[in-house]
This record gives sequence, structure tokens and C-alpha cells, in this order.
Amino acid sequence: MAILTPLSVRAAEARRIKWSELIPGNLPYAEIIGRGRIDTDKDIWVPEFDANGSQLNTDLDGQRITLAGYILPLEIGSEGVSEFVLVPYVGACIHTPPPPPNQLLFVTSVVPWPQGNLWDAVLVTGVLQAQPLDTEVANIGYQMQAEYIEPYRA
Repeated sequence: MAILTPLSVRAAEARRIKWSELIPGNLPYAEIIGRGRIDTDKDIWVPEFDANGSQLNTDLDGQRITLAGYILPLEIGSEGVSEFVLVPYVGACIHTPPPPPNQLLFVTSVVPWPQGNLWDAVLVTGVLQAQPLDTEVANIGYQMQAEYIEPYRA
């Protein structure tokens, strides 16, 4: 299994998707965001999503996909980042309320991503799992074991 290599023929066979495709029925992003509230005990903003924010696009479950996004490192070792949340925009989950669960992807990698910089823009390829996961950072809707991770260049 090759990880940090240029896209190969195998990676090219993966379906390139957009973040909007992770929302069931391709609803506009504005329709999945609800109001929020301040948790004064933890001094954080707690977003409240409508029902569409937690629903997953199960049509993508088990498909090999490639998705561009930004790395929010969760597990960093001496060799790099081995677990991260792929997010659709810079700053997600840190200084702003996190995106809804169907806009977050938890990624694990056997070969760590060596950069380790907060907010590295990357392309991640692997089999998508529509499987919710609750973390300290956010509630996450999708998971993936990365087959390929490489820098994203627009």
C-alpha cells in the first residue's frame, strides 16, 4: 500500500467528490445549519444542526473516493500525523463552530502525513465509511483509512 506518492492509476480510479455530495439529497449547506448556543461551563459555542446536518449520504458508503480538504491533526507522532479530521475549510473546529457531522471526515493513515502543519490542504483517497464517530473536537459523520494522501494544488 503506497501512501504519500503521486496519484497512481489506482487513485485515479477513485471517484472525486465535493463536500456537498456528503449531504443527503445535495441540500444547500445553508439548510443544514441551525442556530447555536453558548456553553458557559466550557466557554464554547455549541452549534445546533437541523436534522439534515446529521444525516449521511449512505449512497457513498463503501465507495472509493478522493476528497480535497484541510487537515486538523488529532494524533501527531515523531513521523507525522496518523489521525486527523478532514474539514472543508480552514479554521473549522478551532475558532469557529464545527461543521455539521456530514461535513467532517475522520481519517487514519498507516503511513503518517509528514507535514504535520495545521491546515495542510490535501487530497485524500480511500474507501468512505458512513459511520458516525463522536470525538472531543466534534461529532463526525464519515470515516476513512487513507490509501493515498497528497498535497492539494488548486
